[in-house]
Amino acid sequence: MRIVAALGGNALLKRGERPDSDIQEHNVAEAVAALAPLAGEHELIVTHGNGPQIGVLAIESADDRQLTHPYPLDTLGAETQGLIGYWLSQELHNRLPERDVAAVVTQTLVDVDDPAFDRPTKFVGPVYDAGTAAGLADERGWTIAADGDRWRRVVASPEPIEIVETGVVRGLMDAGVVVVCAGGGGVPVVRTPSGTLRGVEAVIDKDLTSALLAIELGADAFLVLTDVDGVYRDFDTPTASLIERTTPADLRALGFPDGSMGPKVEAVCRFVERAGGVAAIGALTDAPGMLAGERGTRVQPD
Repeated sequence: MRIVAALGGNALLKRGERPDSDIQEHNVAEAVAALAPLAGEHELIVTHGNGPQIGVLAIESADDRQLTHPYPLDTLGAETQGLIGYWLSQELHNRLPERDVAAVVTQTLVDVDDPAFDRPTKFVGPVYDAGTAAGLADERGWTIAADGDRWRRVVASPEPIEIVETGVVRGLMDAGVVVVCAGGGGVPVVRTPSGTLRGVEAVIDKDLTSALLAIELGADAFLVLTDVDGVYRDFDTPTASLIERTTPADLRALGFPDGSMGPKVEAVCRFVERAGGVAAIGALTDAPGMLAGERGTRVQPD
């Protein structure tokens, strides 16, 4: 099988953890331990989020007095692809010494007129209390939004249209390489009137980009791996219950918030509808069980 596995940024840096490199490398090792059995039997493409990591880099850049102005988000996104791609590819190589592994810096085309640029929804960086978040918003011109009982920065998250390096990834897969790509949804770029590419200030949702990649590569399965064990009906209420099996139509009918589970649900629904394969949302460490239909929330064609 050809499998696209999308790792959530919050799965690589859990809520409340300090963003130290050794903590994240430990979490990467746990992630790869769950993914390695899949790579041993199937073709595997690994994508990853970057919300916590790009937030750290953005703060460092904003605080650097050597800079005239902070690095833009597209540049920081490329940095996180190198950072997390290095950790993942090294750990994959160590666990699968017989396989070639490559991390590809990936660009994702978006529409410069996408209305998402006027309505930021993508969480990046750490959580804050209300007072601290409001102060940072005033000081740095950030947009903030509630994330549970805390507050985080939100940035524009335009719709992915095309992955520029899809052909490169396909060629590597055909050669038997385990590929790490589309980190953080890919570096957001637009095409200029002259046909050249130019980066833009945004962070694309990695699950929507991963679904697009899975469709374009003809994947058989799409796994969205996060820090919860699946999709819940009536989440965070006394009547909450795990949805074990469902269809795109039934899942969409429930409605989920934009900033958290919503993009994951939309991503798996798109993949199932357009590619006809199976998809699942669940805990990172449950990846083999999700592929077998024993863990997480499994989404199948209507």
